Amino acid sequence: MPDIITAPAIRAMRAKGVKVVCITAYDAVLGALADAAGADLILVGDSVGNTVLGYSSTLPVSLEQMVHHTRATRQGVKHALLVADLPFGSYQSSVGQAVDASVELIKAGAQAVKLEGAYTEAIAAIVRAGIPVMGHVGMTPQSVNAFGGFRVQGKGDAGSAVIEEAKQVEASGAFSIVLELIPAQLAAQITDHLSIPTIGIGAGSHCSGQVQVIYDVLGLNQKPLKHAKPYLSGHDSIVSAIKEYSAEVRDGTFPSDKHSF
Repeated sequence: MPDIITAPAIRAMRAKGVKVVCITAYDAVLGALADAAGADLILVGDSVGNTVLGYSSTLPVSLEQMVHHTRATRQGVKHALLVADLPFGSYQSSVGQAVDASVELIKAGAQAVKLEGAYTEAIAAIVRAGIPVMGHVGMTPQSVNAFGGFRVQGKGDAGSAVIEEAKQVEASGAFSIVLELIPAQLAAQITDHLSIPTIGIGAGSHCSGQVQVIYDVLGLNQKPLKHAKPYLSGHDSIVSAIKEYSAEVRDGTFPSDKHSF
C-alpha cells in the first residue's frame, strides 16, 4: 500500500483481492493507535454519540461535533484514509446542505465522507465537488426510529430492496459501501452485484472488508454486541489500573521520589 492511503486505493483493493480493514476513532490518541496498527481506513463515526458522548443513539450528534472530532482524529492519522460521517440532519434537507456539510468535514481533515441511505443526488453532487463518498445501507442507525429499533434488515423478500439501494449508491459514484446488520447471504449477493468494496459490520465474512467500533475491539463495551469481538479486556484492565493508582495515592506510596522533582 502507498504511504498515504486514498479513496481510489481503497477501491482498488477489491480488484486485488485484498480485504479492507476499517475501524472507528474519535480523537488523536485513538486515531494514532489505529494508524500505527495498520488500519486501511479510519472512520470518525457518528457512533461517537454512543461511545464517547453518552447518547442512546447517533441522532443527537451535530455537524459541529463531527467537525471537532474529525479535526482531533486527523492529528493522529498519518497513513490511513480518514473518513468522517455526515451526521443526522446534515444532508437530508437538500443537495446543497449535503455538499456544504461535506466541505466542512473535509476542511477539518477528512479525506472522504460517509452518509446513510440512497441519497443518490446528494452522493453525486458531493462526488462532483471532488469529495469521495462512502455509502451505507442495511441497518442505518440514523433511521432507528423508522426501523423501530436496532434490528437486522433485509431478511427474506426484503433483501431485494437492500440490493437495489446498494446498486443506486454505487451508480451515484460512491467508492465503497458499508453493509450493516444484514444476513450474510444477502451481503454476499450485494458484494457480487457491485464492483466497489463492501465493508461489513454484522454482515458476514463475504464482504470486501470489515469495520468495527474501536471501543468494541478494545473491550470497553461491557455488553458486547453479537457482531463485535473484543480483542482486549480493556474495561477490566483500565478499572484495575485506576484502582491500583487510587490505592497508592491513599497509602502514600505515590508519588515516590522517582516521580518527584
